[in-house]
Amino acid sequence: MASLLEMKEIFRNADAVCFDVDSTVIREEGIDELAKFCGVGDAVAEMTRRAMGGTVTFKAALTARLGLIRPSYEQVQKLISDNPPQLTPGIRELVNRLHQRGVQVFLVSGGFQSIVEHVASQLNIPTANVFANRLKFYFNGEYAGFDETQPTAESGGKGKVITHLKEQFHFKKVVMIGDGATDMEACPPADCFIGFGGNVIRKQVKEKAKWYITHFDELLKELEER
Repeated sequence: MASLLEMKEIFRNADAVCFDVDSTVIREEGIDELAKFCGVGDAVAEMTRRAMGGTVTFKAALTARLGLIRPSYEQVQKLISDNPPQLTPGIRELVNRLHQRGVQVFLVSGGFQSIVEHVASQLNIPTANVFANRLKFYFNGEYAGFDETQPTAESGGKGKVITHLKEQFHFKKVVMIGDGATDMEACPPADCFIGFGGNVIRKQVKEKAKWYITHFDELLKELEER
């Protein structure tokens, strides 16, 4: 296992940095916000808590929660326009700095493509660099499920995305940054994992992550020091 000094060196020399989105790049959990917007917030929040306990697979938990929310295309668009996701302080500056250094930035999320693409546009991240779950709708806009073939719909999906990126772009050093266990599990294949607790602290991640931060300024400082 890499030491903290070695991890900082990997971050400073990374070819690519992958960010989780919910509770990392943005302040909230997208699925819980969508549930509140559709009037089933409490029930879905309870299901999310149970899912975090690890007793069900990610896909099973996602299927159950979406089956309860059943969001229409119109509701998803209205959520984005009426209650746009709130960027976490410092993320815009960090992504700008990474871009200036020629580092590729990706958003890798168990959340929803339409919401994550909106976040990406705020950060000048191309939509090709977004990996998230795709909601499906019938021609009349009603909910029709989600694309179960996306790697992010599965447990271990974030690691699969990073393996794909390494194979496609021949990246030597990839960093994963996120608040949750699914982010930490993506290392390896990621070369370094940085735990983020600026919005919510997940006990298991804080205890196990060798590098744990609560503000993105800490990473900006690492880049400025060299």
